[in-house]
Amino acid sequence: MAKKKKKTSSNTIVVNKKARHDYFIEQSLEAGVSLQGWEVKSLRDNKVQIKESYVILKNNELFLFGSHISPLNTASTHVNADPTRTRKLLLNRIEINRIKDKIDQKGATVVPLKLYWVRGKVKLEIGVAKGKKSHDKRQDIKEKDWQRDKQRLLKESLK
Repeated sequence: MAKKKKKTSSNTIVVNKKARHDYFIEQSLEAGVSLQGWEVKSLRDNKVQIKESYVILKNNELFLFGSHISPLNTASTHVNADPTRTRKLLLNRIEINRIKDKIDQKGATVVPLKLYWVRGKVKLEIGVAKGKKSHDKRQDIKEKDWQRDKQRLLKESLK
């Protein structure tokens, strides 16, 4: 009898590490994403990039702008695929109004943090953020280096 292979994949599709490096994340929300069929197939194959993307507010609706979903050759033969199209984010009115109030503050923006699966649906974690200055980034790098060195010292002392 053949043994079945277990799928040990995470629900996470892609994480935007650059956002946490460049911004202070004040608040994060989960939003649905309006996608076409070929985009979902590409997401299942991890052919997506959200590092350079951001969220814009237009006509009291939120849109994901600048994300790139590469079309699969086999999945989108009959569709004219636009990999960088603007995708609508699905949030309720109260959440949109809260985000709008935060955006009206000086220096606040909305950035995508993580794209993942929840019960077969694609969700996007967005964060209301404020930009970091270069000295803040240097402080974060020093903190990461110290944590890494501390773990290394602890590991060596246990040997």
